[in-house]
Amino acid sequence: MSTLAVYPGSFDPLTNGHVDIITRGARLFDRIIVAILVNAEKAPLFTAEERVEIARAVFKDRRNVEVDTFDGLLVDYVGRRGAQVIVRGLRAISDFEFEFQMALMNQRLNRQIETVFMMPDEKYTYISSRLIKEVFALGGQVHGLVPELVEERLRDKRAARV
Repeated sequence: MSTLAVYPGSFDPLTNGHVDIITRGARLFDRIIVAILVNAEKAPLFTAEERVEIARAVFKDRRNVEVDTFDGLLVDYVGRRGAQVIVRGLRAISDFEFEFQMALMNQRLNRQIETVFMMPDEKYTYISSRLIKEVFALGGQVHGLVPELVEERLRDKRAARV
């Protein structure tokens, strides 16, 4: 039986830390779905469609990486897709408590689904989508912290506001 994993998140924007975890996850599991959360209550910088387009372009050469969207309970989505594993990234100790609580709740909701925690490469441990957006909005450089396509799209967003 092949192992299907789901790596959920907002990916607004996709960072090199995300790319690192997805790439390594694609080596560990037969297939991995990058599941982009659609949350109508939040106002993301990139629309869900833009985030899907960016992620698909970044992983176009990886046949075992799929990009999809979801809303609602993650375990319901994972169950519908027939996946066995949820992949979650841990950057620092501060991430652990929240992720641990979520993993236990997901386990309670569906005991057939396991959560696997992965740390990004050391050089990406301080990167978050929120921090990338903030630094870029204030004129800082994000080169090397996000895929080139993301950097281009960030510049396009800034130019559109001028």
